[in-house]
Amino acid sequence: MSEELVFTVDGMSCGSCVSRVERALGKQDGVSDAQVNLTTGKARVTLDADQADVDAILNAVSEIGYEPGVAEAEIGVGGMSCASCVSRVERELRRTPGVASVSVNLPMEKAVVRYLPETVTPPRLGEAIRAAGYEPRLPSSDSEAEDDSEDRERRSMQRRVWFAAALTLPLVAVGMGKMMPGIGDGMLELLPERGWVLIEWLLVTPVLFYAGRSFYTQGWAEMRHLSPGMNSLVMIGASAAYFYSLLALTVPWIFPEGTAHSYFEAAGVIVTLILVGRYMEHIAKGRTSQAIKKLVSLQARTARVSRDGEVEEIAVEAVVPGDIVIVRPGERLPVDGEVIEGDSYVDESMISGEPVPVRKQVGDEVIGATVNKNGSLTFRATRIGADTVIAQIIRTVEQAQADKPPVQMVADKVAGVFVPIVIAIALVTFGAWLAIGPTPALSFAFVAAVSTLLIACPCAMGLATPTAVMVATGKGAEMGVLFRRGAALEDLARVRSVVFDKTGTLTEGRPELTDFEITHGEDNPDDDNEALRLVAAVEARSEHPIGDAVVRAARERGLDVPAAEQFQAINGLGVEARVEGRSVHVGSARYMQQLDVDPTPLANSAQRFADAARTPIYAAVDGRLLAVLAVADPIKSSSAEVVRALHDQGLEVAMLTGDNDTTARAIAGQLGIDRVMAEVLPDQKAREVQRIQRASGEVAFVGDGINDAPALAQADVGIAIGTGTDIAIESGDVVLMRDDLREIVNAINLARRARRTIHLNFVWAYGYNVLLIPVAAGVLYPLTGWLLNPMAAAAAMSLSSVFVLTNSLRLRRYRAPLAHGTSEQSGSDRPAAPAADEFERAA
Repeated sequence: MSEELVFTVDGMSCGSCVSRVERALGKQDGVSDAQVNLTTGKARVTLDADQADVDAILNAVSEIGYEPGVAEAEIGVGGMSCASCVSRVERELRRTPGVASVSVNLPMEKAVVRYLPETVTPPRLGEAIRAAGYEPRLPSSDSEAEDDSEDRERRSMQRRVWFAAALTLPLVAVGMGKMMPGIGDGMLELLPERGWVLIEWLLVTPVLFYAGRSFYTQGWAEMRHLSPGMNSLVMIGASAAYFYSLLALTVPWIFPEGTAHSYFEAAGVIVTLILVGRYMEHIAKGRTSQAIKKLVSLQARTARVSRDGEVEEIAVEAVVPGDIVIVRPGERLPVDGEVIEGDSYVDESMISGEPVPVRKQVGDEVIGATVNKNGSLTFRATRIGADTVIAQIIRTVEQAQADKPPVQMVADKVAGVFVPIVIAIALVTFGAWLAIGPTPALSFAFVAAVSTLLIACPCAMGLATPTAVMVATGKGAEMGVLFRRGAALEDLARVRSVVFDKTGTLTEGRPELTDFEITHGEDNPDDDNEALRLVAAVEARSEHPIGDAVVRAARERGLDVPAAEQFQAINGLGVEARVEGRSVHVGSARYMQQLDVDPTPLANSAQRFADAARTPIYAAVDGRLLAVLAVADPIKSSSAEVVRALHDQGLEVAMLTGDNDTTARAIAGQLGIDRVMAEVLPDQKAREVQRIQRASGEVAFVGDGINDAPALAQADVGIAIGTGTDIAIESGDVVLMRDDLREIVNAINLARRARRTIHLNFVWAYGYNVLLIPVAAGVLYPLTGWLLNPMAAAAAMSLSSVFVLTNSLRLRRYRAPLAHGTSEQSGSDRPAAPAADEFERAA
C-alpha cells in the first residue's frame, strides 16, 4: 500500500530550490514520487506505507537548509488505565498518515503528537484515538491559526523590509552624495572620505546580517550541499560587495592603484531590493490562493447537536456520523446529511452555482456549508470532516494547484542546473575583465561579475507556471469547474476535438414515451393498453431509463402492470421475460432479427420515428412482432449554443452513442455536430475515442463520470458532469459542478487563457535572463561604454519576479464567455433527442 504526505517547505525561493528538495526527498527509502510546488510552498510525497519514515523525510528537508512545516498537538485521552493502553494509542496514532512522532503520558492522560497539518488534522487524530477504543479530548478549534501564521510571516517580512529600507536610504545618500558636485565637497569638509565609508559600513552591516540573514543561512546550506540556488547568488553577490569594500576600508594598500572603492551602498541596496521583491511576491502568492481561502471560509465552525435529549453547541470537528443536527433559519449547515424533520429552502449556490434556493424536505440530502434560508431543519449527519462535499472540493483544488504540468517539470530541471552555469559565467566574466578590461580592471571585473550573479536569479522561472496554475484552478473553482490535475489545464488548452456522450449529457437523460403502434396479428392483443401492459411488465424489471419511460407511460394511463418472471437483459440488445405465461422480448431491430422475428411490418413507422429524432424500440410476444415504440429524450437547452461556441473556438465536435445511426444523425443534425459514432456498445467507447485521437489529435470526452469511465480515462482530458452531491470527482480530469454544458466552453477558454499566461511568463523569465546576462557581463561596454550597476541588476531581478506574479494574477479578472443560468423552457418546448445510449444498450 502507498500513502501520500503533504507538508509545507519554508525557505524556498526559486526553481533550483524546488529541484534540490525533490532530489533530497527522492533519495529516501520508500519514496516513489516527490513533487514540490514553489508557489504553494508545499511538497507532495508518495511513499510505500510499509517503509514510511516521516521523521527521516522531514530530516532530509532540514539537512539541506529548508524548514518542513510540522505542528504539535496535545490531545487528551480518556479511558487509559495501563501501559498497554498507552501502547495501543501510540500504535494507532503512528499508523495515521502524516504523523511524525507520538508520546502518550498515562498519568496526565495526554498524547503529544507531532504531525503534518497539510496531511492530517487534530480531528483525524481524534478519530484514530477513538478507533483504538479511547475517548479523545481535542483542544478547542482554532480555525484562524493558519491565517495568524501567515500574518506573522508577513509582518516579520514587513519589519525586515522597513528596517533595511530605514538604513539603506541614508546609506545611499552617503554613498551617492560623495560623488555629486557641490554636495561631495561639503561632505568632505565635515568628514574625510574614510570617515564616510566607515559610516556606510555601520549602516550596511545590520542590513546584510540581520534583515538579510535568511540569504546567508539558506545560501550557505545550498553551497554546503553543492547545490547553489538563488540565495547562494544573493549571498555571493552581496558578500562580494561587502567584503571588497571592507578590505578597501581597512587595508586599501593591498589593492592596485585606483581600485580601492567602496561598494557598501550596492550591497545594502541589493539586499533591500530583493527583500522588497520577496515581500511583494509573498503578498502576490497570498492572492493566488484566495480561492481556497474563500472555500474554507464557507465552512461552519460550530454545530447544534441533539444528544441524549439535550441540545448542545459543539465544534464542527466533534460531529460524528449519526448525530442529529439542528439548523435554524439563516445558519450554515455544518456537515452533509439527510433531513429527518422540517421543511425549508436551502441556498446551494456555492455548489450548484444556481441562485434559486432548493426546497428540502424529509428524506432529502443536504450539503455542508450551504445556507438554510427560512425554516428549521433537523438532519442526520452522514458525512463529516474530509468526507463532506465542500472538503472534497477544497482537496481537489489543492491537489490541482500542487500538481505539476509537464512544462513546469522541464522548468524545474532547467532551474536546477541554471545557477551553477550562472556562477561559472560570472567567474569567466570576472577573469575576462581582469585579463583584458580597461584600467582599473579589478573594479570593472568586480562590477560585471556581481551584476551577472544578481540579474540571473531564477525566481521568475520557478514562479512562471505554478502561479498561473494556482490562479486559474482557483478561478475555475469559483466558476464551478474543478481541475483535478494542474496538467489538465495544459491538456485542455491543446484539445482539437470534443466528444460528447449523448444521454444525460447533450440530453436531459429522462426519456419519455412518445409513440406506440401495434400490429394486429393472430395471437397479438388488438388493444394498445393490453400491449403496453405486457411491454411495461418486462421494462419494470429493467433499470434502464427507457424502462422507466415505458412504465411511467403505462401508469399514467392507469394500467395495472403485471409481474414478470425469468427476466434477462441481453447486453446492448434488449430485454426478455415471461409475463402471464407469455414470452415477451423488447429491444432493437437487430435483436428482433436474432430472434427470427421479422420487423418489416413496422419498419416504415420505425423509420419515421427515427427521422423525427426518436428512438424506435420493437416488442415481440411469443416469437411474433407485437409493436414498435418511440422514446425521446429532450435536448438540453444549452446544447446547441455550446456546440456553436465550440465551433467558434475552432474545435471539432463529435457525439458518441449506443443509439441507432439514423436517430443519432437526426439529433446531430439539429445540434450541428460534425461527427457521429452511433450503435457503439459501452465497452467500445474507449476504442472510438482512441480512433479520433489518431485522426484529429488531442480529445476531450464529456460524460457523466460513471458509465463512461473507460472513455473518460482514454481521452486526453476527461470532463465529468456532476450535479451537487452526485458529482463524480474521481472520474474525470475536469469536473463540472453544475449540470450546465456552457461550463465546458468556459473551462476550455480559461485553460487557453492560462496557457497563454504561462507562455508569456516563460518568454519573460527566460528571455529576460538570456538577454540581460550578457548585458550584465558587459558585452555592450565596448560599443556604448555602459556597464550595468549591481544595484540596477538586483532591481531588475526583483522586477522580473513581480512581473510574472502580476501577469498570473490577471487571471483573477477572467470573465466566462458564456453565462450559465436555469433555462425557463419546458421540456415540450425543446427539440427531442433519442432516448438512450442505447439500443445497443444494457436494457
